[in-house]
Amino acid sequence: DQVRDQLEFLQSKLDCCLVIDGESLQLCLNSYKNEFIEIATKLSAVVACRCSPTQKADVARLIRQYTKKRVCCIGDGGNDVSMIQAADVGVGIVGKEGKQASLAADFSVTQFSYLAKLLMWHGRNSYRRSAKLAQFVIHRGLIISVMQAVFSAIFYFAPIALYQGWLMMGYATVYTMAPVFSLVLDQDVNED
Repeated sequence: DQVRDQLEFLQSKLDCCLVIDGESLQLCLNSYKNEFIEIATKLSAVVACRCSPTQKADVARLIRQYTKKRVCCIGDGGNDVSMIQAADVGVGIVGKEGKQASLAADFSVTQFSYLAKLLMWHGRNSYRRSAKLAQFVIHRGLIISVMQAVFSAIFYFAPIALYQGWLMMGYATVYTMAPVFSLVLDQDVNED
């Protein structure tokens, strides 16, 4: 009853922060899972302290399922490994608690202060460059395919390849290599 009352209270005050311990979190996840996740994703901050590794992983999975967005989990010890592995992107911090989290993570940093640069600068550039590279590869493939289709139509659909062996490999690698480097080295904003 107290959990339900607190969840109803939080639903009317979405500008506050929720601090919850492991036992209360387990009670919420057992009895009011959907209501808890709905409210937790709307709050400005949620701090879950004294949680088991399973609870951390469950919360990461539930947030990903409920919001349908990518989840980034950051941890610095062995108890964070399951949470890092449950996330879409895991960041491990090498620290006093060992290297278990950094070994299980997608990205590893040595200081907590490096997270801002990792997420804001490298993450943004990686997202933009991957999107541009995917478009480039699709257009390159379309050019090759359309040229082959036109060539085949002109010669009565004979099974003859327009590009033979090394010529096809040369076009796909050497000729189209320069635009790829321009995509990788492109910067649209200053790092500062």
